[in-house]
Amino acid sequence: MRVHSATVDTMSSDKTEAPCGLTISPVFRQFVEDDLLPAIGFAPEAFWPGLEAIINDLSPVNRALLEKRDDLQRRIDEWYVARRGEAIDHDEHVSFLRDIGYLVPEGEPFKIETENVDREIADVAGPQLVVPVSNARFAINAANARWGSLYDALYGTDAIGEENGQERTVRYNPGRGAAVIRYTTEFLDRVLPLKGVSHADVNEYGLCHGDNCSEVDLFVASTANHDAVNLVDPSQFVGHTGESGRCVYLFRNHGLHIELVIDPDHPIGRGATANLADVILESAVTTIQDCEDSVAAVDGEDKVAVYRNWLGLMQADLEATFEKGGKMMTRTLERDRTYQSPKGEAFTLPGRSLMLVRNVGHLMTNDAVLDAGGNEVFEGILDAVITTACTMTDRRREGLQANSREGSIYIVKPKMHGPHEAAFTDTLFGRVEELFGLSPNTLKVGVMDEERRTTANLAECIRAVRQRVVFINTGFLDRTGDEIHTCMHGGTVKRKEAIKEDPWILAYEDRNVDVGIACGLPGRAQIGKGMWPKPDEMRQMLDTKQAHPEAGANCAWVPSPTAATLHAMHYHDVDVRARQERLAARKMASLDDILTPPLDDVSGLSDAEIRAELDNNAQGILGYVVRWIDHGVGCSKVPDIDDVGLMEDRATLRISSQHMANWLLHGVVTREQVLETFTRMAKVVDRQNEGDASYQRMSDDYASSIAFQAACALVFEGCDQPSGYTEPLLHQFRRQKKAELAR
Repeated sequence: MRVHSATVDTMSSDKTEAPCGLTISPVFRQFVEDDLLPAIGFAPEAFWPGLEAIINDLSPVNRALLEKRDDLQRRIDEWYVARRGEAIDHDEHVSFLRDIGYLVPEGEPFKIETENVDREIADVAGPQLVVPVSNARFAINAANARWGSLYDALYGTDAIGEENGQERTVRYNPGRGAAVIRYTTEFLDRVLPLKGVSHADVNEYGLCHGDNCSEVDLFVASTANHDAVNLVDPSQFVGHTGESGRCVYLFRNHGLHIELVIDPDHPIGRGATANLADVILESAVTTIQDCEDSVAAVDGEDKVAVYRNWLGLMQADLEATFEKGGKMMTRTLERDRTYQSPKGEAFTLPGRSLMLVRNVGHLMTNDAVLDAGGNEVFEGILDAVITTACTMTDRRREGLQANSREGSIYIVKPKMHGPHEAAFTDTLFGRVEELFGLSPNTLKVGVMDEERRTTANLAECIRAVRQRVVFINTGFLDRTGDEIHTCMHGGTVKRKEAIKEDPWILAYEDRNVDVGIACGLPGRAQIGKGMWPKPDEMRQMLDTKQAHPEAGANCAWVPSPTAATLHAMHYHDVDVRARQERLAARKMASLDDILTPPLDDVSGLSDAEIRAELDNNAQGILGYVVRWIDHGVGCSKVPDIDDVGLMEDRATLRISSQHMANWLLHGVVTREQVLETFTRMAKVVDRQNEGDASYQRMSDDYASSIAFQAACALVFEGCDQPSGYTEPLLHQFRRQKKAELAR
């Protein structure tokens, strides 16, 4: 049995007895009693015993589920070891997985029953931002990314080329601006077509006045010869603000809104055709504020910082002050947007993304709270209680539209293994609802399909939470990390790039959509796809990421507000609901393919190919780990071995460390080779961070660099880590680093 909690050390040993059998860290108790509970009108005398009851009742169940994970993996390891050197019989392998309960019987077809779901999740397909809630500035930017300037997104990125006088320069480049307008015009012609003319031919946009105007064709565009033209689909025009000078015309396509901003006094609008100063797209319709993979929170102090930001988002008073361009700036949450409908009625649209919060999984514990036996409590239990309480303040906001107009609380739950763990989450959420007096199924759950046992039993996982599920998704990196760990003793895995094209991963992506459609998610819940990892490669994203809505996903992850605005164009070009209706008729992707591990004989690889694979993995591990351990940064843009910035979190770390551990286990590489690679790549990472004054070089003294030791441990101890997770070792070494810094 492996429950991972680091030893409570001096930095968190000053505990306070709560009015119950729990022991609470002072910083956590102060936050709960001084900030959180007053915000929701809940008494400490009721909260602490209620929390203790949940911990006492559900912790044994949590431990038993982790023991089941360990037992299943042990039996799979033994099965592979007993057949080492033999070809794997697929049918025998699948039969074995059924016999041990890894694969569960699939029940009768069903449809989910989730109620009170906001339209952003149930009806609207669009980009989804994921952001570490521990960073207040990033969290606010993500919440405000509901609306974004298409002009700015195109002008400031490589989405527009820099050839033929279109270079990005310090001062505004009219040639590049013209290219942006041409690109935008082509987009408008596709998604808001006019009858018989292009938007490039428009001399003026406006509203029809007089007796001859119909309510249907209220919006008109005029050409240079004064011909009035209407939209091909007049119903796309849904509102406006102002009628002279600066005004905004609002449209809707595939559920997403578009603003045409007319401003003759604007620097761009002054010289633009029809004075079109900007095109604003509804962009990040939903945002996941993350307490998990992109966050480095290892103790009570860290958890309070995470919870405090989530509370601030829900109270709508979170602020972030920072320096930019030599000036101090303060970010706050945007207010809602007000318009007038074609019938003359005022209405508003949200100014911010609908926010979901991602809790941690079932594995880790935290020293913010100790149970009656002095054991750290499971972090997932604590997250469910505290993030729910923070979200309850959303109902008390004044002057800002609520996060959920349906009164729901959205929690994304990662790293669940199979239906029994999904059922445990359902039970946990029910207990939290009872504690706070919330109606049943107020807490909605997002099921992340990123573990092999969940993928293989996805329908039954959804059935276990069928009254509260609002989200399923795929994630290549975590899913591949678990795939490698599950078949660790089965043989050598392919090179990482080859794994991306393996039959199992293709079937995994398709089957997730197939199962989601079959279980009735369209119209009630999201089917999502994973992250675009290259925040500086927007042209490549535009060229490739339309594949996600075409695959039937009504949301897909992006790394920045700018990427959200650009990715939003894909959802205007693809009618996802119609696409899902067509996909419902196809044959479900093969479970047999999913259960075929990505193993291969790599003995034919050259020394140079092996070295390149090791270099790529080790450099990525070190680049991410050094920031996690030394600075407590859980997600950042990390240069890869070719100096291309990639958004990295623990998922990328998991696949790289497990890949190296697999090749080490099966003798493709030696321990000496791995260590030599790490020492050589540490110098590369040191060079890549030369501009950071706070950076501590690893190569100056490998033995004393806690970050370097952590990176090596992730590989050398990789086979022993539960499901190949990186959290236990990262937490251990980060706590060691925090103790060093405290001294």
